[in-house]
Amino acid sequence: MSGLLAGKRLLVTGVITDASIAFSVAKLAQENGAQVVLTGYGRLSLVERIAKRLPQPAPVIELDVTNAEQLAGLPDKVREHVDGLDGVVHSIGFAPQSCLGGGFLDAPWEDVATALHVSTYSYKSLAMAALPLMSPGGAVVGLTFDATKAWPVYDWMGVAKAGLESASRYLAAHLGPKGIRSNLVAAGPLRTIAAKSIPGFEQFETAWTERAPLGWNLTDQEPAARACLALLSDWFPATTGEIVHVDGGYHAVGA
Repeated sequence: MSGLLAGKRLLVTGVITDASIAFSVAKLAQENGAQVVLTGYGRLSLVERIAKRLPQPAPVIELDVTNAEQLAGLPDKVREHVDGLDGVVHSIGFAPQSCLGGGFLDAPWEDVATALHVSTYSYKSLAMAALPLMSPGGAVVGLTFDATKAWPVYDWMGVAKAGLESASRYLAAHLGPKGIRSNLVAAGPLRTIAAKSIPGFEQFETAWTERAPLGWNLTDQEPAARACLALLSDWFPATTGEIVHVDGGYHAVGA
């Protein structure tokens, strides 16, 4: 196959439904010549069912990014399907309900710790678990939501995303000598499963559709997925520690 990612081997996390950014990444990656391996957590049968909607069958590996044993076993699980990795996509985030919807001042540390572990620390954990499979020229790409501002109702997930953005810069610094890049895509609000779990999410929808200079489609994951593919490709060989905004330009104008 020919394409932007011809011959690339990718590990894609976070495919829950075909409305997820991760699904769009996996679909476009296959269409552009990549071999794709998916990971799933919890409802593996659901991920396997969604995986069948991809252009080509994709194997699904169970992975809880907070489980040290599963992280340690990831290389062997991946090698059952491909002989190495050229790219890893981190599309993972979770916060207990107490951490969202206006509960910033009241959320207990136990819940905040869960949000930070799953949404922030896991970026480093996943990269290190995949590192034995990667060689110079490889790339790690994660998904964020602009963490330069305090957004209504986003609360501790906003803090987690700020940590993710910092973690990506540090990962870029530490993995750069190994020839591996780390970049993030800051997508605008999309109607995904994650978005539906945020009370008051409609505030984001209204703001973006009214004010983004290029306009914003709340149900089109492909622009964000395309950015991920570009960062995974060989077309950005000297770019690392970067955050690419795919938000219709909203981040660049006043609220």
